[in-house]
Amino acid sequence: MKITGLKTYVVPPRWLFLKIETDEGIEGWGEPVIEGRAHTVEAAVEELSDYLVGQDPLRIEDHWNVMYRSGFYRGGPILMSAIAGIDQALWDIKGKYYNAPVADLMGGACRDSIKVYSWIGGDRPSDVGAAAKDAVDRGFHAIKMNGTEELQYIDSHKKIDETVERVAAVREAVGDYVGIGIDFHGRVHKPMAKMLAKELEAYRPMFIEEPVLAENNEALKEIAQHTSIPIATGERMYSRWDFKQLLSDGQVDIIQPDLSHAGGITECKKIASMAEAYDVALAPHCPLGPIALAACLQVDATSHNAFIQEQSLGIHYNKGSDLLDYIHDKSVFEYKDGYVSMLKGPGLGISINEEKVKEKAEESHRWRNPVWRHRDGSVAEW
Repeated sequence: MKITGLKTYVVPPRWLFLKIETDEGIEGWGEPVIEGRAHTVEAAVEELSDYLVGQDPLRIEDHWNVMYRSGFYRGGPILMSAIAGIDQALWDIKGKYYNAPVADLMGGACRDSIKVYSWIGGDRPSDVGAAAKDAVDRGFHAIKMNGTEELQYIDSHKKIDETVERVAAVREAVGDYVGIGIDFHGRVHKPMAKMLAKELEAYRPMFIEEPVLAENNEALKEIAQHTSIPIATGERMYSRWDFKQLLSDGQVDIIQPDLSHAGGITECKKIASMAEAYDVALAPHCPLGPIALAACLQVDATSHNAFIQEQSLGIHYNKGSDLLDYIHDKSVFEYKDGYVSMLKGPGLGISINEEKVKEKAEESHRWRNPVWRHRDGSVAEW
């Protein structure tokens, strides 16, 4: 079997899909994208296709190493996202070739289902109490919300109080035992992160996410000294080498690699196993489309330390299309009592509606994240 072609589709709301074709008619799908840089990743996929066309798609480990190691310059969000989507599609082909879910090819599942959480509140969080109550009424046992708007390096106690009030409203609305993930989104600098972590502790969050930017991970040690709340990070880290120092430093409780950003299934399975050796939990980042989610669930199925899965159904970014729009059998992502079952179909376990993909690719998108500024005119972290 040989790879005969790679086709990419830029589809709304902000995704990039990839189809890898073979001379035996088996096709694999992947989702190589960086939110806001879909066309840049698309170009990287096209460059990597020079090597891949004509190759045996089943030699996934070798292809991964060639794509990563044969480049003198390596790593980073664009190249690793291109590799990630290609890797997902190759695993999809391999599973279909052997008529087995990807998880079976990685040793088999160690769980039947995994807890999922629902996003609430949007970029500038508001009405979070009512939104959290609605999510719980729909069966979710956990939600995630942005904690803050933009914050300066040193900002007002008023903004701290407003964040605490929002979290308090959620806790009051959902009761004592629903999980609350609070995403700092890298918007918060170390001085304010220490204050927020301490103030939020009374509301027993499930975790605080990206309390500082990944490039400032050395600050996690000091933040951890101010709180017992589990600390999660990793969506802007792209390989096992990025995670190596974070894990050995011992300041993180939950890692969140993104299966469409951090080298795909091959790499994220290795990152998950590294984390398990440090007694660190896994909660893959996935505010993306159905292919990315399917890839996450294949890794979740085989990773003992996976405890919860992000998913994008109804997320505030999904305007024009949503998670289920591009697949034939929408029941594969049916959430029951806050859990989703592991995927049983061959490959990634989903069937892509290619006609819908082609139709929406005509529409395409040029999604960009907003550019925020502080009151003084300086650029703020989004």
